[in-house]
Amino acid sequence: MANRIEHFTMIPLRDIVVFPTMVTPIFVGRKKSINALNIAGDTDKKIFLVLQKDPSISDPGKDDLHSIGVVADILQVLKLPDGSIKVLVEGNYRAEIVGLDEDEECIYADVEPLEDVYENDKFHKYLKESLLKHFREYAAVENNFPKELFDSIVKIEDLHNLSYMIASNLGSRVSDQQEILEKPKLSDRVEKIIEVIETDTEIKKIDKRIKQRVKSQMTKTQREYYLNEQIKAINKELGRDEDIKADIEEIQNQIDGKNMPKHVKDKAEKELKKLKIMPPMSAETTVVRNYLDWLVNLPWGEFTEDILDLKKAEEILDRDHYGLEKPKERILEFLAVKKFSERIKGPILCFVGPPGVGKTSLAKSIAESMNRNFVRISLGGVRDEAEIRGHRRTYIGALPGKIIQSVRRAGSMNPVFLLDEVDKLGMDFRGDPSSALLEALDPEQNNAFTDHYLEVDFDLSKVFFITTANTVESIPHALMDRMEIIRIPGYTEKEKLNIAKKYLFPKQLDEHNIPSEKVSIADNAIVDVIRYYTKEAGVRNMERELASLVRKSAKRLVTEDNISQVKITRNNLEKYLGVKRFRLEQVEESEEIGVATGLAWTPYGGDILQTEVATYEGNGKLQITGHIGDVMQESARTALSVVKSRARKFNVPAYKFRDFDIHLHVPEGAVPKDGPSAGITMATAIISALSGMQVNCKIAMTGEINLRGKVLPVGGIKEKVLAAHRAGVRTVILPEENRKDLTDVPSDVKKILHIMFARTIDDVFDIVLKNKKEMG
Repeated sequence: MANRIEHFTMIPLRDIVVFPTMVTPIFVGRKKSINALNIAGDTDKKIFLVLQKDPSISDPGKDDLHSIGVVADILQVLKLPDGSIKVLVEGNYRAEIVGLDEDEECIYADVEPLEDVYENDKFHKYLKESLLKHFREYAAVENNFPKELFDSIVKIEDLHNLSYMIASNLGSRVSDQQEILEKPKLSDRVEKIIEVIETDTEIKKIDKRIKQRVKSQMTKTQREYYLNEQIKAINKELGRDEDIKADIEEIQNQIDGKNMPKHVKDKAEKELKKLKIMPPMSAETTVVRNYLDWLVNLPWGEFTEDILDLKKAEEILDRDHYGLEKPKERILEFLAVKKFSERIKGPILCFVGPPGVGKTSLAKSIAESMNRNFVRISLGGVRDEAEIRGHRRTYIGALPGKIIQSVRRAGSMNPVFLLDEVDKLGMDFRGDPSSALLEALDPEQNNAFTDHYLEVDFDLSKVFFITTANTVESIPHALMDRMEIIRIPGYTEKEKLNIAKKYLFPKQLDEHNIPSEKVSIADNAIVDVIRYYTKEAGVRNMERELASLVRKSAKRLVTEDNISQVKITRNNLEKYLGVKRFRLEQVEESEEIGVATGLAWTPYGGDILQTEVATYEGNGKLQITGHIGDVMQESARTALSVVKSRARKFNVPAYKFRDFDIHLHVPEGAVPKDGPSAGITMATAIISALSGMQVNCKIAMTGEINLRGKVLPVGGIKEKVLAAHRAGVRTVILPEENRKDLTDVPSDVKKILHIMFARTIDDVFDIVLKNKKEMG
């Protein structure tokens, strides 16, 4: 057949490819195609069939046709009622168009027959196996593939016929089928068929999975709908349907009854509308229901009326707390201003002081004196920002933050709100809680505080915020800037005695239900409890010791028949509390060389420190011991430099610094000590040891020193002066610039002590060093 041109009438096909050896029905409707069919039927019953490139073209030319088609035999012609013709053709061989001859009646094609190329390939067997394997997979996913046709195809032995048979029965695109027809090599044709089969199979698998998923989802939805309808019917039968309606109606009444701001009421109405159309058993229903419950139970527009009676407020504050004049005065100032202006914003106070001085209980007394509700949250260890501002509702188990929860618990928009231990806030990957407090504690912003859960503005401007802290160093600066710091330094011994007599001991008797006439305690016994069994700025441990005394007294009253009353005195105190736990620091009675008495601030309220200096042969080193911190070590080196600069004045030869080592020690070495306030004490002890001049140890001193010998001011004056008073000191040296701080020292203590002031280290030396004239 090669190299010979044949002449046939031609029918262009729109949407079908006819393969050799295949019997295929085609439908003919165009006039030229019908004429071509008639001419072929009157001659040799052969016709050329080729695929159009674009099926929409009615009168295609050569460029609109694919170049390769099939010469087919006409087996049967059937005229249809609509004028079209159904023709059954059998593909014979492939042929390529070399020319077209078109007239008004039909199209004639000059074609060149194409032979199938059979390579001498040994792997035809494997090609056939692979083709059949893929065809079986295709037939498995193609639900509409006839079983009889499948059985007849897999029995075909000839790979040539098998490939055409499979290609003609694939539901693939005509472009793919045309590409298969055009392949000259059998192996190429088989590979293309396998490629088409794989693509179709994968598409059908995906389609099948999607249909199954959709069907499953529809089944689940229908099942849920059916069950929900059953639940509705059951609820209606049991009367629960009325309960749900009543619940929604109750929420609506609460919304109407609350004095909510407009934007909050709109939000509540919107959420309630959403709740009404939700299925009762839906998870989202619970979320919306809980949200509405929080929204309607907040005290919108509810305020307690402030009592602006300053005398009554002062009575309550004095009743509950002894001393603490500054905090009390600040509260009374606030109430006085409230009398003139209702618009004043709530202050933000920060009580700073050591543990046990009454910071928390003072906040409760403030609430009572103002007739406000009181709420407290502890911030110690809080590391998650969401604990302050709440979680968003998208989280499972979401709740508002501690601030909104506490306001709801308070039941009013203007409570006294205590944020305890604000200096113990933490920070980690979940955010910075101190930053979340900035908005709440800013009077300029907190009228529109936003909680992540509520998602509506909440007015905190009428809340009286009080924070407590043991130290301000760990409070972030931005947060501290929003608060008014009120320091509570601790109690004097006299104040502790009064607190124990008036508050703590009667309180313990009352808690243990023991009549006051059954157990009594002498004042000197309380003083000994303060001095020898507790060491603190506050009164918490003292209260524990008093409680222990009450319990032990109660035991004696019950177990010993001959006792009807217990009197606790200084003489029998050790019988109840055991041996003394602390020793009271007392100053040296004599005048010594190389020893000076200093004053120090401690968390317990203040103490005296005997600073010792010894010299011995060496090479001029300064050794410092006694668990001394970096700042205090630098202060010691500064003191030594000041002494060197004044050595000639005190007749201290230069070799004393060159050939002798100086050892400075501060006793109670297990207790950490730091700070610059021992500067003048160390300088005095060093000059005494080097010069041989005695120091009057009955004089206590405190003050920082610089290289020029100036005495600089220090902190903790009240605590230090009280410590000197307890230790039996009668003369105290303070920096001149600390003269103003004596206003904090109780007047009865100032009457007993002789307080002197120093501007330079020379002033100090003049006061405490003995035998100066004789040695000078």
